[in-house]
Formats: sequence, structure tokens, C-alpha cells
Amino acid sequence: MNIKNFIPRDYQESIKNTCLNNNTLVILPTGLGKTKIALLTSIERLKSFQDSKILFLTPTKPLASQIYSEFIDYTDVDKEKISMLTGKNKPEERIVLFDNSSIVIATPQTIQKDIENNRISLENVSLLCIDEAHRSRQKFANTIVAKNFIENSKNKRIIALTASPGGNREKINDIINNLFIESVEIRTEDSEDVSEYIQKKENEWITIEFSGAIKGLHNEIKKVYDNKVLELKKFGIYKPTNLITKKDLLGLQIRFRDWIRENNPLAYRGIVLTSQLIKIDYALELLETQTLKSALKFLEKIKDDPSKSAKSLIKEHWFEDCLKKINKMMDEGIENPKINKMIDIIKAQLEINKDSKIMIFVNFRNTVDEITERLNKIQDIRAIKLVGQKDGVSQKTQISSIKKFEDGVFNVLVGTSISEEGLNISGGSDLAIFYDNVSTSIRRIQRSGRVGRIKAGRIIFLMNKDTRDIAYYWKSKKEEGKMRNILNNMKEKKFIQRNLK
Repeated sequence: MNIKNFIPRDYQESIKNTCLNNNTLVILPTGLGKTKIALLTSIERLKSFQDSKILFLTPTKPLASQIYSEFIDYTDVDKEKISMLTGKNKPEERIVLFDNSSIVIATPQTIQKDIENNRISLENVSLLCIDEAHRSRQKFANTIVAKNFIENSKNKRIIALTASPGGNREKINDIINNLFIESVEIRTEDSEDVSEYIQKKENEWITIEFSGAIKGLHNEIKKVYDNKVLELKKFGIYKPTNLITKKDLLGLQIRFRDWIRENNPLAYRGIVLTSQLIKIDYALELLETQTLKSALKFLEKIKDDPSKSAKSLIKEHWFEDCLKKINKMMDEGIENPKINKMIDIIKAQLEINKDSKIMIFVNFRNTVDEITERLNKIQDIRAIKLVGQKDGVSQKTQISSIKKFEDGVFNVLVGTSISEEGLNISGGSDLAIFYDNVSTSIRRIQRSGRVGRIKAGRIIFLMNKDTRDIAYYWKSKKEEGKMRNILNNMKEKKFIQRNLK
């Protein structure tokens, strides 16, 4: 068993050697070949432990398909001995494939279920590779499988791969402890042995003014929100109203449920109030960061909500007024200004290079649908969407969408979070547009990693002025800087101790 069709880089060989000797967390910028390091280590483990297995966990089926292809393309392991297991395979089929394979690529939940139902044993697995290791939180499938592996494998070794482990030391230590990590291999874009392989990324930040009509509507809804927040003071909440977050509101709901058990008469009003605030805040977020249509759909959905908080909300005078104003604005062609700015950017990019590949990242499925439909009405723009299985899209359709984008059948890929993690677009993408922004460093880094894998590229952040678009951007930026400082401090300490807080 050997590697084929690629020559390992020096840093990949160096990291592989650490992985062979210790359970290792590999933190490497996107596009520098984390999977290749896993391939190198896998071959060595199979040579050292004949008749053993490699188990490679990755969170989505499209990623599993890509890694499956890499093992076939870059190793000479018999294709019949390489299997991909997902929930699509029937349990009895998975048992046969697992037993007869040398290399198994699977989604973590699938392996967790098979372990819990005693369908498979990890006794003969000599290497557990965990992709997108930042997902390894307490009670997540990665963590459960890793614990079983450590308890049962005869020849245990773990590799955990990620470009972004988390924005603070607690999150990084969670990964280290949950995955039984003994060593850390870190490279940043400034590391001497990887700098020559880093592609240039040009970042551009575009701040856009809301139109007067949308801004006026937003101010009206915000006034309703602020008045309701003031009412929280009756419940002994003294935090400044402008600092109360959705997390605070969810925490208050838990407190009010406790009050119900204590027969506190204020509890029911508290539950209704916090539920209304969460709904209003969500409507504001859609107005600020998404589209008018998405805000309208959400408000109309509230009318069908049977809860007491929703029923009382729609009776308030401002509610129906907002629906009328949004419908009027849409009839007049008024839209979130980011839409037209995004279209202008795409047109300009295609004028520069008609063969450009452009990725657009969006947080909400409804907005993905709306953007894709809008773009496909414009000459020379051929857009396709990529969304997750929870939205009713099959693995086959997801993989087909990626392939059509790679082949140039479509030149714009519009996706939700599934398009952020790990996808290696053949030929790379020239431009990534953040239609909205994310509040965590992990998702920000994952999104940015889709550009500049093979050639230089641009990343454009669209932000409406004085909205949470900007707040999310700076929050993720601050978290990223904190993460880099932590990693730089860890850089000289390849060997670490678990449970070290």
C-alpha cells in the first residue's frame, strides 16, 4: 500500500511523523492539504498493522464523497477495500461494508448508531481520523466514537483535523480532551514551511446605506422591541436594555419556567414577553441582513403560530401596519440594498473573466432560494444552490450541484453553511461574497477557505451600515485574532497535556 499521484510537501511529512507517534490535533490553513496528511498516516498505519482498518469521520455526505475520491485517486489501496458509509446505507449493508473494508469513510452519526446497536466493533481500527474536529463538543458523535475507539481499539491512534479549532482556549481544550489529543501540530499563514503554498486573498469590505423606506420600517419595529425590553425591568432585570441579547432572553425563559413551578404569578407574562422579543428580534435580523421577502415570510408565519405570545403579538397595531408597508415596498421594487450591490459585483467579475467561479455565502435557506432565482434572470449568470439535507436535498443532488459548478455548467454557487466546511472545488473559486456575516471565527475562516485554494482570489464582505451585519463581522474578527494568539502561544509546544485549563 502506497501513496500515488502526489509528492508530499516537507511540512506534510513532518506532521505525519508526529501523527504516527501521538494522538495529534492538526491545525492547518485551508488549502494546505490536511487530508493528504491523513492519507500519508493511514498508509503507514496499514503497513504497520496488517489487516487493520482506517476509520475517517467527516460531518457531511458531500465531504465524505470527496475524501472517498481522494483515497482512490492518491493511494493504491484496492478500490474494493475503500467504502463510504452514511445513513443512506441500510444497517445490514453497513455491517458487510465495514467488515470487508480497509478504509472506511463515514459520517460520525452513522458510526455512533452502529456502535450503540452493536453492529460494528472498533477493535481492529488502527487509526481514527476526525475531519472538521472543531465539531467535537461534549456528547457530539465525534466525541462518543472517539471514546469508544480509545476503550476498544487494540492499536489506537487519533488524528483530528481543522482549520479553525475555536475562538478561545476553553473551546480548544474541549477538542483536546474530548479527542484524547497528546500533540498539536500548528501552521499559520506566516509559518516558514507553508508560506510558499499560501495563495493571496484580497479582502474587501463594502458598507451600504439602507434605503429610507426600509430604515424607517426598521426604526418602527425597533421602537416596539425597545419598549418591550423596558418591561423586563418589572421582573428585576437591570442589565442595560441595549445590551440584552437573544442568549439573555433564552436564559430568562428558563428562569420564568422555574417561576411557574414556584407558582409565581409573574411567570406567565414573562414567558410571553420574552417569546415576543425573540420573534421581533428575529424579524429585525431578517430586515437588516437578508431580504424584505424573508422578513415578510417570517411575519406571516407568526400569524399561523398558535402560541399565546404570537396571538397577542399580531393583535398589536404595528404588526399589520408592517405587513402592509413591506408589501408596498416590494411592489415598488424596493429591496435590501445588498442585493443590487451583489449583482453589480458579480457582473463586474464576469466582465473581467467570463470563466470566473463565484461563491455566495448566506445564512438562511429562504434567502438562498431568492438570490438564486434573482441571479438566474440575469444574462450570463448561471446560479445553482447548495443546501443541506435537512432542507430536503439528497446527497446525490448536493454532489451533482458541486460537480456542475466545478465543470462550469453554473458559474455561481449560492450556499448555506454546508458550502462552508471543507469543500474542495476543483479549479478553485475566484470570488467569494459574504452576503451576510457570521459571528464566529470558525465559520468565517471556513467561508474564506473556499477562495484561494489553488490561485489568488477575492473575498467581499457586504454589510448594511449600523446593523448586526457589522457587529457579527467584528465579533468574528476579534475572535479570530484571539484564536491566532492562542495558537501562536501553543506553536512551540508540540506536546500538550490533556485536562490542562
